[in-house]
Amino acid sequence: MKMRLPIAVSVLFVLLAGSCNTESIENTNIPSSENAVLVEQELLGIVNDHRISLGYSSLLYSKVAYEYANTHTDYMIAKGSLSHDNFSSRASRISSEVNAEYVAENVAKDYPDAATALENWLESPNHRKTIEGEFTHTAVSVKKDSSGKFYFTQLFYR
Repeated sequence: MKMRLPIAVSVLFVLLAGSCNTESIENTNIPSSENAVLVEQELLGIVNDHRISLGYSSLLYSKVAYEYANTHTDYMIAKGSLSHDNFSSRASRISSEVNAEYVAENVAKDYPDAATALENWLESPNHRKTIEGEFTHTAVSVKKDSSGKFYFTQLFYR
């Protein structure tokens, strides 16, 4: 049975971000950090390699998802912690811009490289389910905080 967008976003929000707050970041000045482009490209590649090894289709890159992933990665760096804060807003905006019916998100921090981030996501049932889910598009933002630690945000949609 096909879930409609409002229900899917609500269910996903509860599953992935049950403890997340609803504070608005729209009027907050959040500094932008430089992207670790090589790590981003590697992670996109190994996520697709993993999917293909299981018989799933590879995910197409989405510029829209990348913009929202970057904003969220900067937010997490400014906050100094992982979060799915404001996921429902990101999901709604992505959905309205690309007519997506389902949006999901994985976040991570403090992993030294793309391979370690993917390895740890795959050890988590919820993260693995997202990576192996029925999605068509993705983008990943990877940035370092001032101490040199990586933060990761990967958005998925179909």
